[in-house]
Amino acid sequence: MTPPDVDTPLLEQARRLAENGDLDGAAGILSGLARDPDGPDRAQAAVGLAVVLEQRGDADAARAAARVALESGHPEYAAQAACHLAQGFEREGRLDQARGAWQAVIGVGNAAYAPLAHLALARLAAHDGDLDRAESELRSAIAVGEPELGAHAAQQLAELLLERGEPGEAADVLLAALAEAPASATPRLRVQLGIAHLELACAEFAGAVEDGAEPETSALAIELLARTLPLRGRTDDAEQVWSYGLGHADPVLAAEVTLRFNRDT
Repeated sequence: MTPPDVDTPLLEQARRLAENGDLDGAAGILSGLARDPDGPDRAQAAVGLAVVLEQRGDADAARAAARVALESGHPEYAAQAACHLAQGFEREGRLDQARGAWQAVIGVGNAAYAPLAHLALARLAAHDGDLDRAESELRSAIAVGEPELGAHAAQQLAELLLERGEPGEAADVLLAALAEAPASATPRLRVQLGIAHLELACAEFAGAVEDGAEPETSALAIELLARTLPLRGRTDDAEQVWSYGLGHADPVLAAEVTLRFNRDT
């Protein structure tokens, strides 16, 4: 192996060694930099050391190096270190520790990493069944104002709201996200908005039936509801709607529904 150029900064030497597969050599350089309490590159070296040690299979030492960077309070490298810790804990299923590390990411105060942390905390909250906390974290991720991750958070929030039977709120979230989202995210947001509108439509059709409109309007609402529900995977519910209309006590309404049911057969 060619010796490193003495004029090359140590961090760059370590990076090149790691890229060339010499993890021990890279770790040696980075360890020296990370041990210097007054060194200007200490935090960055500690993060790099954590990555190299993890690649080498030494998880405990990698975490110790990451904590050095985190304790430095450096706005960039402390945040990276906290992310490194959180992701490692999640991979190992140590969710309480992961939650604490993601909260540390937010505590560093670097807005660039906050959406990622809020998304992770939302994921952990959903895993625990705490949907209120998940919603709060997703809204916090959106509020940071980062377009790409904000769009991702809006998608997740809309899904959560739809699952909770709040399609109107989901539609509002998606419309707001579409105003700021990058082009790559808009197709998915638009599809979700359409789904939210389908759910709103189902609620309005059901409401029209419950309100006891005159037979022709009620039959139309029953047909629209029964034909829309399968689009949301609710085939059994659609069959129940048809059965309700076909067997209705009002013979005029039942006849109207029968005509609508049979026109595609």
